[in-house]
Amino acid sequence: MTLEGLLGVDPFVVPPVLLVLAALVVFAIRPRLIHPAGLVVTAAALAYAATVPEGYELTGTIFGSGLLADVGFEVVFVSVDEFSRLMGLIFAFIGFIAVLYSWSTDAAPTQTAYALAYVASSLGAVFAGDWLLLLFSWELMAITSTLLVWHHGGAAIRAGFRYAVWHGIGGSLLMAAVIWHYQSPGVGSFVITNEGIATGIPQVLAALGIGINVAFVGFHAWLPDTYPRPHVAASVFLCVYTTKTGVYALYRAFPQGELLIAYMGGAMAVFGVTFALLQSDMRRLLSYHIQSQVGYMVAGVGMGGALATSGAFAHVFNHILYKALLFMTVGVVIYRTGAESLNKIHGMRRAMPITFVAFTIAALSIAGFPGFNGFVSKGMVIAEAHHYEKYEALWYMLLLGGVGTFMSFIKLGYYVFFYGEQTHDVDRASLGQSIAMLSVAALCVGYGLFPDALFAILPERGAEAVVEFEVFSLYHLLEGFGLAAAGVIGFALLKRPLSRVGKIPDRDLGYNPLSVGLGRGVLRTINAAIGVLDRTSTRASLGTVALGTTLASDSDRAVGAEPSPAGGSTLLERGLGVLFTRRGGIGIGVLIVVIVATVLLLAFL
Repeated sequence: MTLEGLLGVDPFVVPPVLLVLAALVVFAIRPRLIHPAGLVVTAAALAYAATVPEGYELTGTIFGSGLLADVGFEVVFVSVDEFSRLMGLIFAFIGFIAVLYSWSTDAAPTQTAYALAYVASSLGAVFAGDWLLLLFSWELMAITSTLLVWHHGGAAIRAGFRYAVWHGIGGSLLMAAVIWHYQSPGVGSFVITNEGIATGIPQVLAALGIGINVAFVGFHAWLPDTYPRPHVAASVFLCVYTTKTGVYALYRAFPQGELLIAYMGGAMAVFGVTFALLQSDMRRLLSYHIQSQVGYMVAGVGMGGALATSGAFAHVFNHILYKALLFMTVGVVIYRTGAESLNKIHGMRRAMPITFVAFTIAALSIAGFPGFNGFVSKGMVIAEAHHYEKYEALWYMLLLGGVGTFMSFIKLGYYVFFYGEQTHDVDRASLGQSIAMLSVAALCVGYGLFPDALFAILPERGAEAVVEFEVFSLYHLLEGFGLAAAGVIGFALLKRPLSRVGKIPDRDLGYNPLSVGLGRGVLRTINAAIGVLDRTSTRASLGTVALGTTLASDSDRAVGAEPSPAGGSTLLERGLGVLFTRRGGIGIGVLIVVIVATVLLLAFL
């Protein structure tokens, strides 16, 4: 008997995104219950992803009646295939772990509410059956992740602003690609198919828009600029969803692969690991390694072969496990010591044994050491590159990235856990933190020692190629041990020069002050224009301005807004002060912007 027959209703009519949003209702009623509610709904989302039938679709009509009936169209809210199921499984599982970790790391209920909204929007994107709904979820991801960053306040405010601008640009490019795709000859539909995005300009726009989310070289600086800024528990969520949803969307847009995208993946692998080696800030180092490891996924999608595609999604799955584990272990160190720099934390292995063991497993996994899950998935992508002459240069790039990865995590582990005398007297990881870390660590080892368990949940597109790939062949083992040996030798040779390197600026050296300057310039220009309108407006308008000035005065002082030429900040300037200050309530400000934009859109339609 089916679940529908047993229950009397279709159990899959409620998408996983609504399951997670249910926790937000609990938050509105009783904020202190957000963490247990988050555990329940992410577990329910995991069950949904595990049991929803292959080929299941949930469709509906947008604007199908009333005044907007003429512009109504069908949408596919949920479409389940092997790729969306895999993403749903790992997104829901790590969401559960991250909520548990947040609860154990004293994360504020509001922060976890933002994080769950972020999880919900990511699930909406990977289960979306058409480009329009994927794009809608994509933009919600940008908003909710920005709120998650902003909640921490301090340096996270400006970083979150730049993050929002970057992802706004990416979303706009993807929107243009979707619209152009819809208008292309022979398309006329938003439904996602195995044909991908229409060739030509739509593909270029899609590659650029998605490229921002996956941190293409040149579009990447938002990542190491943002992820080290918020609460340590927020970083665990952030390291998972945005870039991996980007990889998923990249596959949907280019299901047959693309040579330039494959080589961009190789460039990401090398560039990211190079800059990671030069970092002393622990979370900044890990952030550059997100770009590097996503490079292997992008290379797999770009090559497009059966083994490469399977390897790309296996690496998505594995990377989410070990990268979340790395951010959890480093987060515990920061949470207990209050220090973030490798120059200030040493010799902590005896004081934090569980954290040390979990970190070691995660480090060996990301480096691709035999017996750990990264060895399996990374090896699949490298093997595909090795099979074809046109990917020979890419093969060398991926191997070089592997050596750099070993060097980076030898550096991180050496200074935090081994070098010198213990620098801090700290409590060990809490029970909740330990359960979260060790459960993920067990999976990293399990999928490394028993790769068939991983292959069983991969898309069947590469089933034959995966069967032919011998994980523990002599050649692959020698490759893994050889990369490890090269990493050890490389770190031994470069340890002293690397220890003398300070903070190495990236492209953010230029665009950070540029973004602040442009932002202030635009704000002053708008302020001057509004000032002219203020002076010529009616008494009622002036009354509205006075009311807005009164409501926003505290927030204006918090951000240090400069007075307007007219002797005081205008309503718009003070409103922006409310929006971009911690005390003013960022969530309320963003909600107001979304509501106004929605009303304007409906009026236009």
